[in-house]
Amino acid sequence: MTSEGLLVVETERFRGPLDLLLHLIRSQDIDIFDIPVARITRQFLAAIEELSANDVDEAGEFLEMAAALVRIKARMLLPGPSGEEDQDPRAELVRRLLEYEQIREIALRLRTAENDRGRRFAKGFVEPRPRTIAGDVPLTVTWDEVMAAAAGVVAPEEREREHRVFTRPVAMREKVDLIVAAVTRARRIEFDRLIAPWKERVHAVMTLLAGLELGRRRVVSLRQRKPFSPLWIYRGSNVGADVSDMAADDADAVPNEMERDS
Repeated sequence: MTSEGLLVVETERFRGPLDLLLHLIRSQDIDIFDIPVARITRQFLAAIEELSANDVDEAGEFLEMAAALVRIKARMLLPGPSGEEDQDPRAELVRRLLEYEQIREIALRLRTAENDRGRRFAKGFVEPRPRTIAGDVPLTVTWDEVMAAAAGVVAPEEREREHRVFTRPVAMREKVDLIVAAVTRARRIEFDRLIAPWKERVHAVMTLLAGLELGRRRVVSLRQRKPFSPLWIYRGSNVGADVSDMAADDADAVPNEMERDS
């Protein structure tokens, strides 16, 4: 302590003006409910003079607290307005200091507990919950209650389940290859023989469409002696032509459900 009664403090040790003010009060064993504002203000101003010019934000907080102390001292010296209740101007400062001291004590305890836990356990450690041993529970249900519950059980209503089967779609490309292969092996083939392995009508439709397209390209020719007589497919003049571009799209594939819808 200097000849003027001021304490020598290092402001870097304190976290804001409340921390410094509380340190000045506690270090001199001053009753927090009876703060000598003049002496504390002089010590506070002397302490903040040590702040560097770079700590502008921090200096502003300390100067605001110094102004509050000067205002409190002025209110204690000057009479208040008439009709105003006689209230100690230090009351608000005391309330803030007590709240800050309580928060600082809680933070210190939490930090101590964290350090103690860090020495004993690794990060992310979760303490296992104790396993409770299930004891034997006596049966308190009688057979009459069991039979009554069984009699009240209602069987669920049976619902008709719709079974739908989806088959592979029929592509024109397959029928084109079928017709070309047939007329390559033999000079002609009857249309009924081409569709005999399949019972669905869609195969007959796609085979006929493929035959018409091949006939348009002169790969085959379709002949019929009279209406409703057997249809024959003959080998055409362009039987060796490239037909790889025919029905290459998936859009040419017709599903077998066509027969059910037609």
